[in-house]
Amino acid sequence: MLDFCAEHGLAPATELIGAEQINEAYERVMTSKVRYRAVIDTSTLG
Repeated sequence: MLDFCAEHGLAPATELIGAEQINEAYERVMTSKVRYRAVIDTSTLG
């Protein structure tokens, strides 16, 4: 499956969020308003 995706340029739609946006992203998940997969940018963690 991974080979197929790589050959056809398929990738998940993601939204990169910073540490300061974690609470907002959580609320969006809880209210079913997330459109993409939220990925936390670990370089923004303090």
